Formats: sequence, C-alpha cells, structure tokens
Amino acid sequence: MTGTQKTPHIPRGRAVAAVLALALAVPLAAAASAQAAPAAAPEPLATAQHRATDAPAVRPELPRPTGRFTVGRDTLHLVDKSREDPWVPSAGARELMLSLYYPARGTGGRGTAYTSKAAAKELLAYNELDGRVSAADYSSTRTYARIGAHPARGRFPLVVLSPGFTAPRSTLTHLAEDLASRGYVVATVDHAYEAAGAEFSGGRVLPCVGCAAGGGDSGPRVTADRAKDLSYVLDRLVGGKSGRAGEAGRAGEAGRAGEAGEATWRHSGMIDARRVGVGGHSIGGAATAALMDTDPRVRAGMNMDGGFHTRPDSVDRPFLLLGTTTTTQAGDPYDWGAAWPHLEGWKRWLTVAGSGHFTFTDVPVVLGQLGEHDPAAPISGRRSEEITRAYIAAFYDRHLRGIEQPLLDGPTPAHPEVGFHRP
Repeated sequence: MTGTQKTPHIPRGRAVAAVLALALAVPLAAAASAQAAPAAAPEPLATAQHRATDAPAVRPELPRPTGRFTVGRDTLHLVDKSREDPWVPSAGARELMLSLYYPARGTGGRGTAYTSKAAAKELLAYNELDGRVSAADYSSTRTYARIGAHPARGRFPLVVLSPGFTAPRSTLTHLAEDLASRGYVVATVDHAYEAAGAEFSGGRVLPCVGCAAGGGDSGPRVTADRAKDLSYVLDRLVGGKSGRAGEAGRAGEAGRAGEAGEATWRHSGMIDARRVGVGGHSIGGAATAALMDTDPRVRAGMNMDGGFHTRPDSVDRPFLLLGTTTTTQAGDPYDWGAAWPHLEGWKRWLTVAGSGHFTFTDVPVVLGQLGEHDPAAPISGRRSEEITRAYIAAFYDRHLRGIEQPLLDGPTPAHPEVGFHRP
C-alpha cells in the first residue's frame, strides 16, 4: 500500500444527515481521519435548519426487501486471539460482532430488533440527537429478518459489509436484508471500540474509544486494522487463508466455537466460498480495497463514499465506487482520482446528485420518518435506499453470479440522479 494525501481538518459539529458523524461532523484529530467526507462541516445539529416532509412515525420501518427469499438473521461474536485490540490494549484480543443475514425458507422464526434501546441511546447521545429523537422510537424501527428462520437450501454468495467509523453495523441493515432476500449471505461487522451504539455479546454496548482517541492522521492505520478484521471474518465464515488461532463464541443467536482455520458459523455450509464480495461505507469501503490487496478470496469489492487513506497497490478484480458528487471535485480530497489507476479490473465510479455522506446507509430512511432531514442532502430516504439497493445488487449480481446488468453500463432514465464519472 502506498500513502496518500491527508484529508483536510474538519471541525466538530453535528448535522442532521450527519447523524452518525463519521466524516462530516467528527474532526480528523478526534476520529482518526477515518471518514472521508471532505466538505466544510455543516452547522451544528442544535442550530441546523430542519424540515419534516412527513409527520414523524412513532415506529419507523425499513423498506421491504425486494427479493424472492424471506430473510433469516443470526449473530456471531468473534475473537481474534492473534491480535491485541488497537484502541484498548487492556481489553485483550480483538473482538468483532457480526449480524448474519441469509436466504430463508418459510415464515418461521421470530422478528428481530433493529437495535437495542441501550445501543440507540448511546448512538443518539453521541450525535447530540437524544433531545429530539427517542431511543425507544429509534430502536423500534421495523425490520424484516427473522431469528431462527430455516436456511434456504443451496449455496449462496457471501457479501461482508463494514460500516463507517463511529457507525454501528445496524446502519447497513436495509441493504443487508435486501441482498439476503436476493440470495446472498450477508455479514455486517462491528469493530470493537470504533462505533457509538455497537452492541456486543452479553448486551455490552462498547464505548467508541476510537472516536476520541483517533488522533492525528491515523486513517492509514485504521484502514489497515479494518482490512485485518475483515480477513479474519472470512477465516471464520469460509475458512482458508490465515489459519490464525481464534474463537467464535455464542452471543444470543450466535454460532459455535471452532478450530483455527475452520469456518465457525453454524450455517457456513450455505456459503459458496468461491463467490465472496466485500464492501462498506466510508472507512469500511476504503478498507475493502486494502483487503483486496492481500486477500485473494475476495472476488469483488465496493466502496460507498469512503476516502482512500492508503491507495491500493493493484486491485485486479471488480471494484465499484458509489458516492457523492464531491468525489469528482477539483482537489479530490477523497483521493478517488489517484486510486482509480490502481483499480485494474472492471470498475465503475458512480455519483448520486443531491446525496450526502450517509445517503448510502439507513440514516435518511430511519431519521426521515422521525422528522429529521438534512437540507444539504435533499435526496429522500426512499430514493436513497432505492438507488443504493439497485446499484449494489447489480454489481454483485454481475460479478458474483455472472448475470449481465445493463444498469451498470451507463445512465438510465429510471435513476436520473446517478452519474457515471469517467476520468
């Protein structure tokens, strides 16, 4: 990996669309430079202009999955004993917490919570929304996955999703549920001490130590650590490369422990290890490219609005960039222009007009129903999820299933907001 330019300092401030404050509202000195939204910070949340186009919902709901499968959900707690936690060394080995969404059959099982009230309380408090958004309302968001649902028969591609810095894995739920309904096993990952409102085994809501302890230009370090995390996740879900000692423990719905080098999730037999995709939002997307530099198990990667803190050496497999129009601006603080030549396989650079850094997550979907909107990112929650689901699914369908996707060939009247940037 080669170094890249530093992202400009961004002063702290909370904005409505930046509810999770990954890059737009967390200073680089305080949040590890790990987020890439480079525009000047919006005014603080307390003084930002708000508008509600619809009456707030008492219980928000995610959009219904669009595929033919019902969706099951499991959780898995992983401990990588070969690595010390980079934020809290005294905590011991590196912990990761996964939600696993999978194609299911029938209507068995029971409904799943979007997140716990305790986790929602931490997330909202960190982002200074606790005075306006109820943790009870936020955590009550309706989802469609079911715990204990019987797995569908067959083997399916795997997609691993990593959230942005300070954001919990729950913020990628609508995309995960939709991909699972289309026939993918999807793992969303919480990285210990890197998110506000991340719930681990035993109901522990770990503090976001990295939010305050990032310090300086640590984006390259966070990127490298995330890539190691994601490689370990693949070790435990499909087996293979590292063979490092580790364990998978039960956590509510969690799977069984296993020997080093073996897949440990109880439904790992569903996964076709030859068809693995990885991606994420912000630093999670940037870390995907770093992972693909070193881990050949990943066949396709994508990055949703994440700045490159290290440029990939040579990624010769398909890669999708999906972001705001800021990624194409002069000066290119995301560093996508400099990284572009290092993406040597099939590639696309897509931008979404009217979008913000969190357009590609659950944020505008859930908060929009609770009366919180961002004037700086006027695209609606509904269009946000429609575009994100359509293009991410098309990308993985093309490269993990071999299904041609004209949607990826150029602009379409169905999605006029989406531009194809060709440097």
